Amino acid sequence: MSKVRDPAVAPNGKTKIEWARAHMPVLGKIGSRLARDRVFENEKVGMCLHLEMKTAVLAEVLHEAGAEVAITGSNPLSTQDDVAAALNETGVRVYGWYGVLPEDHQKNLLRVLDLRPTVLIDDGAELTIAVHKDRPELIEGLSGACEETTTGVIRFRAMEHDGSLKIPVIAVNDARTKFLFDSQYGTGQSALEGIMRATNLLIAGKTVVVAGYGWVSRGIAKRAQGLGAHVVVTEVNPIRALEAAMEGFRVMPMGEAAAVGDLFITGTGCKDIIVEGDFRRMKDGAILANSGHYDVEVKVSDLERIAKAKRVARQNVDEYTLDTGRRLYLIAKGRLVNLAAADGHPAEVMDMSFANQALSAEYLLKNKGKLESKVYQVPREMDEQVARLWLESHNIRIDSLTSEQKRYLESWEM
Repeated sequence: MSKVRDPAVAPNGKTKIEWARAHMPVLGKIGSRLARDRVFENEKVGMCLHLEMKTAVLAEVLHEAGAEVAITGSNPLSTQDDVAAALNETGVRVYGWYGVLPEDHQKNLLRVLDLRPTVLIDDGAELTIAVHKDRPELIEGLSGACEETTTGVIRFRAMEHDGSLKIPVIAVNDARTKFLFDSQYGTGQSALEGIMRATNLLIAGKTVVVAGYGWVSRGIAKRAQGLGAHVVVTEVNPIRALEAAMEGFRVMPMGEAAAVGDLFITGTGCKDIIVEGDFRRMKDGAILANSGHYDVEVKVSDLERIAKAKRVARQNVDEYTLDTGRRLYLIAKGRLVNLAAADGHPAEVMDMSFANQALSAEYLLKNKGKLESKVYQVPREMDEQVARLWLESHNIRIDSLTSEQKRYLESWEM
């Protein structure tokens, strides 16, 4: 039996899902083929993703293609209760609600696994790790898993490295039509949207410190710059730091940036990016936000410990007063700001990401028993198919190589 907070709000959720679906033509085209051919007939798909309107479209597409689907949310503050209620009415088994407690989240993961899925679609590797730790008897029946995020891919590569991974995993996150667009343009827009919704403050003229310069963080840095901010980048990778410097951003350690920033945004996929020493260097009124998958980048436990007072300043904004009298403002409790304080990525970029998810799940089923227990890239032809479908759906045409050009590119003698 599904578990959602309020079935009565389903009509509003249905409207949201319809809006998202109208702006996801690539997944729509792929979904039509999957449904026509009943590709997922007799298959069971377990999902752990941000339970919001774009995710609901993916779940519906797989269900319409014949799959039994069970889903839970991957973040306690990203589940939209109206969307969960609407999705529950379609026949998808839904286990999730806004503000779910950690112990209930773990129960929901196991409820999804009660379906005995044949393929997993994961965000942060949580569902797949739950199989390995709590339900190892399900491994034999799994074709594999598809992973949505950098954080999850990092965890899966660690599992592969130490021999713990027992199923094949496709790193959907690493598809070019995912990380170049979802991670960069999607996060760049939605993270700043979440911050602006939560604070109602101006970005222009502020010094914005962006932690990291991977695809997520560079998207945030560029969008902040486009809104008129003075952008500082912190990095541990010298190549990425070099890239940031050549893009015109100031580059410095977090310990130095802490003293000059007005707004801090983390997006590294690592932990303890902003810690006690940094908090103590920050100016009065500094704002803190995280766009990494887990709430471990801004070390909230340090902030809680050194604050002499705490109050809610606005919805999704907590004010911490330090013993010096300076006030720091934490958005969405340090959780994923674009989903906890806004609606997440635009549908047009999630269209490509979830098209990759659907195709990767189909690929795992078609190749069951043929793949090793390791992390695979999305096949290039699938990645390019998604790009072509997106261009076609937006009436954008491109050139094609002539036979002579192909020969020229393939020959070393010409």
